[in-house]
Amino acid sequence: MASAAEQLAKNLNFGTFAKAKALQQRIWFTLGALLVYRLGTYIPVPGIDPDVYAQSFETARQGIAGMFDMFAGGAVQRMAIFALNLIPYITASIVVQVISTASPKLEALKKEGESGRRKLNQYTRYLAVVFCAVQAYGIAIGLESSQGVVINPGWFFRLSTVVTLVGGTMFLMWLGEQITSRGVGNGISLIIFAGIVANLPGTVVQTLELSRTGALPTLAVVGLLVLAVVVIAVIVFFERAQRRLLIQYPKRQVGNKMFQGDTSHLPLKLNTSGVIPVIFGSSLLLLPATIASFASQGDAPQWLQVMAALLGRGQPLYLTLFAVFIVFFAFFYTSIVFNPTDTADNLKRSGGFIPGIRPGERTAQHIDYVLTRITVVGAIYLTVVALIPEVLVSQLNVSQFIGGTSLLIMVTVTLDTISQIQSHLIAQQYEGLVKRSRLGGKRR
Repeated sequence: MASAAEQLAKNLNFGTFAKAKALQQRIWFTLGALLVYRLGTYIPVPGIDPDVYAQSFETARQGIAGMFDMFAGGAVQRMAIFALNLIPYITASIVVQVISTASPKLEALKKEGESGRRKLNQYTRYLAVVFCAVQAYGIAIGLESSQGVVINPGWFFRLSTVVTLVGGTMFLMWLGEQITSRGVGNGISLIIFAGIVANLPGTVVQTLELSRTGALPTLAVVGLLVLAVVVIAVIVFFERAQRRLLIQYPKRQVGNKMFQGDTSHLPLKLNTSGVIPVIFGSSLLLLPATIASFASQGDAPQWLQVMAALLGRGQPLYLTLFAVFIVFFAFFYTSIVFNPTDTADNLKRSGGFIPGIRPGERTAQHIDYVLTRITVVGAIYLTVVALIPEVLVSQLNVSQFIGGTSLLIMVTVTLDTISQIQSHLIAQQYEGLVKRSRLGGKRR
C-alpha cells in the first residue's frame, strides 16, 4: 500500500503549484540570483586587453583552462570577475571535512549543532580566501607572461586582479548560501549548473560548425549525440536506484487497543553522495593543474612543465587521479551524510527491526555492510560516467561542455531541484488537507 506522501505526490497538479505562493517566491528568487551570477560572468577583470586575451585563450581552450571555463560558465574565456567561480570554496570545504575526521576539536564542533556548523563554515571561508588568493595570483602571473594581454604589467595589476577575483568568489559564496536558504535547491550546485547550461547553445553551434567544415565527421557528431542520450539515461537510472531494506514493527498495545504490526522500508540510495564526488574531484585537480599550467609558462623548471603536461585534460595521470578522487569522495561523503549507527538506534527506539537481524549493533553492522556494497557500485558508475565521455571528447577535440562531468552535474542537479520542488508542493498540499480537516471538525 502506498504511503501518505506517495498518495499526495500522485495528486500534484498545476493547481497545487498555483496555490503555492511561497514556493513561487523561492523559484523567482533563485532565478533572480542566477541572473545576477550570469551578468557577473560578463564583467571583465580590469587591466587586460579583451581581444588579445580572447586570441590567447583559444590556444588553451582544450586544456585545463577549458575545464575551468566549463565550471565558471564561460567567465574564464572572458576573464571576468567570476573567473574562479566557486572552485576555491569547494576545495576548502573538502580540506576542512577531511581534517575534521582526524581532528577531535573539529569533530566536536560537528556535534555542537548549528553553532558548530557555523564555526566550521567560517573556517572554510577563511581557507577559501587563501586558496582563491593563490590561484588569483597565479592567474595574474600567467596573464602577464602572455604577450600583449596585460595593458600595464606590474604589482598594481597583480594586486587588483587578486582583489577582484577573490571578491568575485566571496560574492558567489554568499549568493550560493542565499539560494540555499531562500530559494530552491543547493545554491553551490545550481551556480555551477547555470554556468554549464548557459554555454550549451554555443557548444551545439560550435560542434555543428566543426561538422560543416569537415573538421569533425558527421558520424562522430551523431555518435556524440547518441552517447549523450545514453549517458543521461544511465545517470537518471542510477540516481533513482535504491536498495530498500525491509523494516518490521511488532504488535503493540496502546490503552485497550491492540495495533497490528506494520512493515516499512529503509531506502538506501545507490549513489548516496550524488554529484559531490565529481565536483570535489574536479576541484582538487584544478587547483594544482592551474598553478602548474600558469607557472610553466616562460622560464619555468623542466619538471613543472612536465607536470603541467601530465595534468592536461585526457592525459593518463589526470584520468587516474580523477578516478581515485571520485571513488574516495563517494565513500567519504556517504560516511558523512549517512550514519548506520544512528539509523540503527532510531529503529531500535521506534521498535522497528530488520527480519533476522538483532536490533542495535548488529543492525548497524548490517546496514553498513549493505551501504558499502552499493556504494562500490555507485562509485564505479560515477567513475565510468565521468571518465569514458571525457576520453572520447578529448580525442575528438570538441567542447568540454558535452563531457561526462558536465552531463552528470546537469542531470543530477536537475533531479535534486525537481525533488525539492515536489517536496514543497507536498508540504503545501498536506497543510491544505490539515486546514480542511480542522474546518470540518469545527463545523461538526
